[in-house]
Amino acid sequence: MPACVVPLSVLPCVPDLNPQQKAAMRETEAPLLVLAGAGSGKTRVITHKIAYLIDHCGVSAKHIIAVTFTNKAAREMRERVNQLLSKDTGKGLIVSTFHTLGMRILRREAGQLGYKANFSIFDSQDSLHLIDELLRKNTAAYDNDALRNRISDWKNELLLPPQALKQAADEFEQAAAVLYAEYQRSLKAYNAFDFDDLIMQPVLALQAHTATREHWQGRIRHLLMDEYQDTNTAQYELVRLLVGKTTPFTAVGDDDQSIYAWRGANPENLNRLKDDFPRLKVIKLEQNYRSAGCILKCANTLIAKNPHVFEKQLWSTLGYGEPLKILACRDAEHEAERVVSEILHHQFTHGARHSDYAILYRGNHQSRNFEKVLREHSISYHLSGGTSFFEYREVKDLIAYLRLLVNDADDRAFLRVVNTPRRELGAATLEKLSAFASQRQLSLLEACFEDDLSTVLNTRALNRLREFAQWVVDLSDEAQRGEAMPVIHRLIQDIDYNSWLFDSAKDPNEGERRLQNVNELISWLERMGDKSDTDMTLADRVNRIALLDRLDRDDEGNENCVRLMTLHAAKGLEFPHVFMVGMEENLLPHRSAIEADNFDEERRLAYVGITRAQKTLSLTYAVKRRRAGEWESREPSRFLQELPQDDVKWDKPGTRKNPEEQKQRGQAHLAQLRGMLS
Repeated sequence: MPACVVPLSVLPCVPDLNPQQKAAMRETEAPLLVLAGAGSGKTRVITHKIAYLIDHCGVSAKHIIAVTFTNKAAREMRERVNQLLSKDTGKGLIVSTFHTLGMRILRREAGQLGYKANFSIFDSQDSLHLIDELLRKNTAAYDNDALRNRISDWKNELLLPPQALKQAADEFEQAAAVLYAEYQRSLKAYNAFDFDDLIMQPVLALQAHTATREHWQGRIRHLLMDEYQDTNTAQYELVRLLVGKTTPFTAVGDDDQSIYAWRGANPENLNRLKDDFPRLKVIKLEQNYRSAGCILKCANTLIAKNPHVFEKQLWSTLGYGEPLKILACRDAEHEAERVVSEILHHQFTHGARHSDYAILYRGNHQSRNFEKVLREHSISYHLSGGTSFFEYREVKDLIAYLRLLVNDADDRAFLRVVNTPRRELGAATLEKLSAFASQRQLSLLEACFEDDLSTVLNTRALNRLREFAQWVVDLSDEAQRGEAMPVIHRLIQDIDYNSWLFDSAKDPNEGERRLQNVNELISWLERMGDKSDTDMTLADRVNRIALLDRLDRDDEGNENCVRLMTLHAAKGLEFPHVFMVGMEENLLPHRSAIEADNFDEERRLAYVGITRAQKTLSLTYAVKRRRAGEWESREPSRFLQELPQDDVKWDKPGTRKNPEEQKQRGQAHLAQLRGMLS
């Protein structure tokens, strides 16, 4: 590739870049590693560099490939590039995920691997169903998900079935390796690739066929890769084969934000670049455009405890800001109440929106208490990832029962509950009922009482349906005549739902969790009536649930909602005000890290959480928590002690607040209550 040296004065995009970003943009001849700290504008560098290569270095867009890890990130990157490019000069540019790039390669090279060009791609459910089929033929004593995950790991490590079998360390791995071979044979028979194959199979094609390798290396004049610290072995090898010895590339990453080792990511891939590409240049982006100085100081101090090949120090011109708050809480319920109280108080004193706040936690199970308290205060929220309270099967079951009691024309609710718990009403019976009801333009519940239903159903099925339908009608009449809660309690008792929860659960722990969800729903429905100035009917409660359910499903970023998400899901995002909750030993750092005496990735996870905050950051811990139904004492996370103590403010139980702050908090709660009543 010819040298590309363009005077900065003729580049319209350059004023948006700082000196390090400009240097990264202008390096077009050598392999380049851009160590981009959190909030340092790495996407800006990639997009400006693509525009620089096309508009000022004469590289055709069709010879440039940029890859990242999510479709959303790829879409946003392409949109930003298009805003920078001259008209029509971006035609042919590829901005995609690693897996989409792998699929592009396979479209051309499938024949080299013995596949037809019209192959299918199996998603995770397809893969699991195939494994289920294979195991039915050969009974295994291992969990199907565990077997599938081990096969996925081997593919990410570029190990084929014979190698996996040779390296199997125990009986489980031997069984998984045998299944791996059968699984791959079946995929080929279906002319299909699974998700992991979209990386592994292109690597195999590039390794095995010189002509294939030369074609793709000739196709690419510059390769740009985002989030390079998250690459696994297969992805690293794919990049190495695509660029060869001469093609320049730009790898952008941050070893301090490598938090996906559990799915195969290897931050050592950043270090490997030095060995595989001796001409590698390294540019550090250390100016942070996101966070206040105090937040950055705490982040720098914490992550300095980890070993580093490349040292960097984030800095900002945004001012010092406020010290970090560390809030001690009695238990998980008190933790949720404190966080919501802090949000209400801060909104009252600063006029912030719900969407200015994020609550971040280590595991999805921690969201439940926060959802409950936010619902009680009528604060809208969006749950990212995981399962919303209203999405749990047992909660949806009971809500469907209540919907049917309120509205006998709700056929969807009818179909959900008619055989839950099981009433020996098979699919054939329900299909005949549906056809009968449709022909007569009746609801399913109404159709159960029609005399001529006996012409399409046998006596046993007809009696069971009518018994269920009559019970629904009786309970519905009772709900219309009296109070709602006795009807709800009778419903659960009549169907013996609590026993069914345990009978249908995989294990007692799952049964206990499902029962807790049911009890929480009942308690919440009771509190809903207690807080109302008028008698709330069952219909009132069901309609309130429907509104909350709709709110919980709103697309992220489109509504004024408090965001709830895991620390892993928060990577790449930013919020004015952040609450990191559950900062305790055995949560963050996780119990497994403590047992392994390896805290590097957990510390990186805490670092990612800290650097999501723009203006304020509060960290909470509980003195005790329930685990497996039993109370256990908790210790504050060691990471809290690793922060610079002059820059944090501990708020422990018994700490007296100043009178003005107490007054403001009281006013905030009164204002919030008035809003709820209005």
